[in-house]
Amino acid sequence: MGSTRNIVLGIESSCDETAVALVTSDRRILAERIASQEAEHAPYGGVVPEIAARAHAERLAPMLEGVMADVGLTLDDVDAIAATAGPGLIGGVMVGLVSAKALAMASGKPLIAVNHLEGHALSPRLADEALGYPYLLLLVSGGHCQILSVEGVGAYRRLATTIDDALGEAFDKTAKILGLGYPGGPAVERLALEGDAKAVPLPRPMKGSKEPHFSFAGLKSAVLRAHESGEHEAADIAASFQQAAIDCLIDRLEKALGAAGAYPALVVAGGVAANEAVRGALEELASRRSMRFVAPPLKLCTDNAAMIAWAGCERLAKDPDFKGDPLDLKARPRWPLDPEADKVRGAGVKA
Repeated sequence: MGSTRNIVLGIESSCDETAVALVTSDRRILAERIASQEAEHAPYGGVVPEIAARAHAERLAPMLEGVMADVGLTLDDVDAIAATAGPGLIGGVMVGLVSAKALAMASGKPLIAVNHLEGHALSPRLADEALGYPYLLLLVSGGHCQILSVEGVGAYRRLATTIDDALGEAFDKTAKILGLGYPGGPAVERLALEGDAKAVPLPRPMKGSKEPHFSFAGLKSAVLRAHESGEHEAADIAASFQQAAIDCLIDRLEKALGAAGAYPALVVAGGVAANEAVRGALEELASRRSMRFVAPPLKLCTDNAAMIAWAGCERLAKDPDFKGDPLDLKARPRWPLDPEADKVRGAGVKA
């Protein structure tokens, strides 16, 4: 990362996790705090944007003070302030970004506006110093499902995206259908351990199609029909859904690798990357392809501020003379990593 050791303060507030972290350019997480909103959103079975934004506003200031106090630092000791500027729930993004702007203005330190997806994309490098560019990234979360060629900081080429729903959303919807509560992904994974993955015939949308894009809307609908039929145990539906999703991921990655050529590493990031069955299948694929398999630690898979701070460290390493993003920049509910990517039929603009 160079001879200069930087310390970056990171803020993440794009969805339902309020998070603050201090990270160094030599890959040390000095301090971090994360406040979950599970209790606030559980009665609704999903994230309510207005409730999320209010919770961020209430929690962020004391969390910022706490993280600095945890290691006895002040803003004078920080080299830059990085914050998620999008994509995400706009109210929450604005809370974090406005706070970062105020800190940057008060301290005279540069503001780094981070794309939330870039935070996920670079997070494996925070935990794995040996991971160099380029690498093939499967980014799977509640709002996104993409295959990307990560060629450097700010250099991303999208090879595939979902034409409808993200995989994390499909996990959450399945949990809601089965009455498993919120957050849904971990609940489905736990229940799937008790079921038979071959018990319920479910589709594998897009499997075998020419382009490596994803689709999960039809799979969600099939889960609903299986549940409403009353013919299947909930554990069998969960296991069959999870296996169908994995089969889709592997098939689409095989297609992307066939078109894009060889990469030294297959990397997974995003909330769904915490799923052990998904990780196992991806590791097997990487082994067959003679690729390294890299997955960040579980705490870096879900939304967190360490990945945002690390993205700031990467930006400073790339451009040591970087003076900061303008303080009048706006929060963005949508912000593609590869704005030059070809439009895909049906794909939402988030992709």
